[in-house]
Amino acid sequence: METNDRTVPPTETSQTPITRRQLLRLFALGATASAGSALLAACGGGTPATPAATSAPAPAATTAPAQGTASRPLTPSFYQWIVDLHPSIPQVNSTFAGLNFQIAPVEGFGIERFVAEGKNKESTWDVYVGMTPFVEMSQLIKADVIEPWDNYIPKDVIDDLIPSIRAECTVDGKLYSWPFLLDVIGMSWNSSLTEKAGISAIPTTWDEYLASAQKVIDSGAAPYGATYDARGWRSIAPFTHSMSSNVYTSEGLFDFTSDAAVEALQLMKKIKDIANPDILNEGTTDGGVNNTPDEGAFAAQQVAYYTKYFNAPLRFAQTGGFSDKLQMAGLPKFANGEGSTVFWTTGSCLFKYGQNKDKAAEYVRTLTYNQQIWQDSIAGSATAHPGQLPPYKSLYAGWDSNKPDWMQPFVSLVRTQLDRARGITNHPFGLTQFIIGKPFWEEFLTGKEADPKAALQKAKDAVAAEIKKAG
Repeated sequence: METNDRTVPPTETSQTPITRRQLLRLFALGATASAGSALLAACGGGTPATPAATSAPAPAATTAPAQGTASRPLTPSFYQWIVDLHPSIPQVNSTFAGLNFQIAPVEGFGIERFVAEGKNKESTWDVYVGMTPFVEMSQLIKADVIEPWDNYIPKDVIDDLIPSIRAECTVDGKLYSWPFLLDVIGMSWNSSLTEKAGISAIPTTWDEYLASAQKVIDSGAAPYGATYDARGWRSIAPFTHSMSSNVYTSEGLFDFTSDAAVEALQLMKKIKDIANPDILNEGTTDGGVNNTPDEGAFAAQQVAYYTKYFNAPLRFAQTGGFSDKLQMAGLPKFANGEGSTVFWTTGSCLFKYGQNKDKAAEYVRTLTYNQQIWQDSIAGSATAHPGQLPPYKSLYAGWDSNKPDWMQPFVSLVRTQLDRARGITNHPFGLTQFIIGKPFWEEFLTGKEADPKAALQKAKDAVAAEIKKAG
């Protein structure tokens, strides 16, 4: 497929990475919400976070007045990366007179600021745009910081949500996240490298994928065949789903010792053996979860095949100057596998002690249906090419019936992949279980542990121990 060819280098943040010891201390203190936020900047797109933009000082925290009346302007709070990658947000802001637009304090402080204010029955902001359901939604609900959108979101919007996305954002029958940006994990490749290797077929199974990646190396087209992001929600989870997505316990935890997870870990070892040598290294931003080695290897054209959410190859092919050679397809599957993958959305949550709740709903509706935002995301802009997609059935139907001249082929691909994808089950340790387990399953990847199931049992036991400590 052909994509926008403007080159935008990945951004960086000055945030100090969190060590594993600090992380586990946060778990022991029960602070999983703040740990999750600090460690997964922009999980909803996996995009690098950047230093906070200059904005007006946050208004003083206030307790929500009785009867839902408001004593201040509508005050939304955004994760910085969303503003960086979606430059038409100011267009939406300009239609709301007196809007007090803020950048969320989630890079330097994590979401503990939200939790601390909620404990005092206060909120500086009315709505937060940047929540990913499996990352922090359960923690915010448990802390009584946010409330469902059900009393404020129009019924036609609820009915317009793609069913799997609506389910991802729902807890106990109530919608806690108003979804905005969709990401799905799939496969991509640099066709200039595969053409040099004499490869024309698209891999549909992991065996075909591995064979093609090896052929790239053997032909001398590139030094490495394939790569992935080693963080578990971007690797072992989607690889497991490609075998079976029925891998969650009754409590909602990922079952690391399932047969499908064992298959996935063995696959990760096979790919690692033909990947860039630094594949297991931590990233250099956001506590190690962003600016990861896979991104650099793909952008530098040192590797042909790549599995990650689709916006990553779009951005890094642009960075590397080969957008016209970028190809994308669904995630391969095991020969006898289900063929699923992982998706998530980044959306908005409504602060229980905020104000302007009806106005907040009006704002989020305007934001999430804005056509210019979706054009910029899909076709690319001078700022970036995130490739993130909307959560609404009506937008896709409208584009199908009257195709815009800026539409890109990957949109239908990603939309089709969503139908076979599954979200990571919501749980207070939905994200952190993968951070805790990673050092243990990587013992198999590095050869320290010969038995993949034994390595995954250690990961499972470590998660259980941390949950017990957190109470």
